[in-house]
Amino acid sequence: MPLAGKGMLLTSMDVDPSHEAEFNRWYDHEHLEERVAIDGFLEARRYVADQASPKYLSLYSTESFDVLDSPAYRNALANQTDWSRTNIARFKNMIRAVARITISRGQGRGAALGILRLRPSAGREDRLRTALRERLEPEQLDGIISMHLIESDPMLSKPITDDRAAPNPGAGDWFVLIDGTHVNAISAAYRSSLHGFRIRAGNKDIGGQLSSDVGFGAERPPAVLNQGPRVRNTSFAAVPHASPPH
Repeated sequence: MPLAGKGMLLTSMDVDPSHEAEFNRWYDHEHLEERVAIDGFLEARRYVADQASPKYLSLYSTESFDVLDSPAYRNALANQTDWSRTNIARFKNMIRAVARITISRGQGRGAALGILRLRPSAGREDRLRTALRERLEPEQLDGIISMHLIESDPMLSKPITDDRAAPNPGAGDWFVLIDGTHVNAISAAYRSSLHGFRIRAGNKDIGGQLSSDVGFGAERPPAVLNQGPRVRNTSFAAVPHASPPH
């Protein structure tokens, strides 16, 4: 299982270009270090979109899913620094998924990441998970290092910038993560294994659909992002970044 731990926090957002320089300084030099210092957090990774919106993405791995609802994490959320409050208030189009890692296959991580967002039908989650398990086979795909499924908890997956009482139909969405050596490898893997993957496998309903609220259509490739804290809208492989241990 190449992903460390059992839990994952996925956050994604846009930021006005006039604030991006400060946003990236804050994220690289304060926010990542604060988060991985929380007991049970293992690492943090940042990405910038090559073909997607929102532009920025971060993944935080935790020892267990319970860490993401622990007193230590809740305390960190309730006691943000002034710099954090300033930057968080500037987030736009935020996605926040507090998730369980349910499938993780492969031997490591790539320099680029593809994401496919799915919305399972109620009562058919097992069928959808089984169908994905049959498709997420990185060893059969050139340039693909690993493939994963994370499943959001609908009660915990609320953007911290939104009214937490407001309806959020995407709070229970799932995300397929594809680690590859290059964006072209990810696009090819999508066409080979996941192209048109919605609610059917053959003629059988498997209980899910592509989530339309982030612009992923059935005939389009997944969002592709490059890893690294200082890579901006490029398609080349970036050096992997992980926050230092605490």
